[in-house]
Amino acid sequence: MRALFAVGLVILVLGILSFFVPVPHTERHGVDAGDVHLGVKTHHDDLLPPAVSVALLVVGAGLMVAGRKSGN
Repeated sequence: MRALFAVGLVILVLGILSFFVPVPHTERHGVDAGDVHLGVKTHHDDLLPPAVSVALLVVGAGLMVAGRKSGN
């Protein structure tokens, strides 16, 4: 099944990229009291945890192998 192989390839590439490309994350911290809004926005660029990246690699490779075996 070529579709399973293609999905596995996409997940594998995302797993490799997750080791190097940070994910942007913005949070708003503040207090709203009536018409008064006091707050601070924080912006972080964090990498995914290594366990998630490894899991993406394993799942992607597994799907590629399953897609190749079912295609024969």
